[in-house]
Amino acid sequence: MKRIKIHDKVFEPYLSESEIQTEISRIAGEISQKYIGKKPVFIGVLNGSFQFAADLMKQINFDCEISFVKVASYQGTQSSGHVRQLLGLDQKLRDRHVIILEDIVDTGNTIEAIHEELSGTGAKSIAIATLLFKEAVYDKEIPIDYIAKKIDPEFVVGYGLDYDGYGRNLNELYVLSEEQSLKVDKNMLNIVLFGPPGAGKGTQALQLKDKYNLIHLSTGDILRNEISNETKLGIMAKEYMDKGELVPDEVVIDMIENILNDKADASGFIFDGFPRTVEQASALDNLLQKHNTEIDLMLSLEVDDEELVARIVQRGKDSGREDDKNESVIFNRIITYNKKTAPLKDYYKEQGKYNPIKGIGSIEEVFDRLTEKIDEA
Repeated sequence: MKRIKIHDKVFEPYLSESEIQTEISRIAGEISQKYIGKKPVFIGVLNGSFQFAADLMKQINFDCEISFVKVASYQGTQSSGHVRQLLGLDQKLRDRHVIILEDIVDTGNTIEAIHEELSGTGAKSIAIATLLFKEAVYDKEIPIDYIAKKIDPEFVVGYGLDYDGYGRNLNELYVLSEEQSLKVDKNMLNIVLFGPPGAGKGTQALQLKDKYNLIHLSTGDILRNEISNETKLGIMAKEYMDKGELVPDEVVIDMIENILNDKADASGFIFDGFPRTVEQASALDNLLQKHNTEIDLMLSLEVDDEELVARIVQRGKDSGREDDKNESVIFNRIITYNKKTAPLKDYYKEQGKYNPIKGIGSIEEVFDRLTEKIDEA
């Protein structure tokens, strides 16, 4: 089990799948001893209990029924303390033995509300089985009959439990980590260099590469290299490009992963020209997570539009490129860039990694600003 990142939080391994199954087997045996022949009704509390309920039921070898209800008590990483109306209770429970299945019991607000409502159904008995129990913060009088695992009052995700909607699908349990970085190698430096056409991004990328001994990953260079070497991914990319289509993100990500594998001992990477969308940024985060690392900084060269146009027009005079001579074409490129990349800036702002860098001045002055920000990190 590796440390993982969900949204903006890093979680570390807590309970493996095999450890969870061992505890479930134990309480399944305890339940079987008491309820065999009594045809109990299991009531799973959604959303969190679905994995626990499914695995527990696989080990209940006698006649029983199962139904599910839904409440809500969590927002973010803190319990709201508020329980909404119990939904989905359509099972006839009069004179039946009922076993409530919870993913986690902490303060007991949710379980108290469910127990109170079920008590009015005429059930013969009501028991509670939970995957996790935070005994230290439980303040209700209702006994918890079957407990797979007692835990400290920490925030956990996985195996049905979520952090703002994500993590329920994991087969293991993870706990919020004190160290909120995925990087195994703390000296590794991964930078996204960002900037509109004419901002001088390419020049600065090469200088940063040399100063910090980084691998420079330009999507244009990567694509050209894969195509010229006629790799499987290069052939695939060329097919799209020949049809005038954009190369799919997953193809580019696979190319980047090949480089990460080949350069596993690198001091770090500077990503130039990728990501350009939130979807690409998320895919890159997921890829780096697989390699036990992450983006440290997103450095955005900020240059006003008039200066950008003047730079590109001058570049057009020097290079002869027609598309760099037409000011209306250049303005459209800048407007398109700003529209497409604004959400990407917000993406990195939410992670606390967005750093605007004044891009006006000499090459040396801009470089000094970039390195000052990197050295601060």
